[in-house]
Amino acid sequence: MNVTRLVKKAKKGNKEALLQLIMEQKDDYYKLAYTYMGNQYDAMDAIEEMTVIVFEKINQLKKEERFYSWSKTILVNSCRSLLRRRKKVVLVEDWQQYTEEQVANAPSVNPYQSTDEHLDILQLLQLVNEDQAEAIKLKYLLDLDYESIAQLTNVSVGTVKSRVFQGLKKLRSFYGGENGE
Repeated sequence: MNVTRLVKKAKKGNKEALLQLIMEQKDDYYKLAYTYMGNQYDAMDAIEEMTVIVFEKINQLKKEERFYSWSKTILVNSCRSLLRRRKKVVLVEDWQQYTEEQVANAPSVNPYQSTDEHLDILQLLQLVNEDQAEAIKLKYLLDLDYESIAQLTNVSVGTVKSRVFQGLKKLRSFYGGENGE
């Protein structure tokens, strides 16, 4: 697949080219949205919103080869926007409403190993501030590098490293891990 060629077609109004671009990275989009939104339904809503925005603004993309980082930034902003609009905070209690069967029947990409592990991670991340939790999720749940996280969150690489470091330090202090435990 030639990303540059498809983006040029999409800029000319070819919806199939845009759909092909998005479907090529659908698993990555889903993982990213799921990490922010906390459930498959809201993740899919965010992806849908991102797709509409990408279609409307594709002509603003200057470098075709940067399509995926550009669209993922739009997805992050869509997730944030949906969370703000709904005044929704993803709490651990929200996760308990999903049964094991619903989790098992979720789309093929689930960034978490199990529901219990997912709950443990969410509980831990409530101990740090929102920016630190976001950076830790992107780094360790999605295995993104610092530069990618910086692009997605519109902050410097140093800020991302600081958020991850300070968040992990805070988590270790809660669990007595200061001495390498």
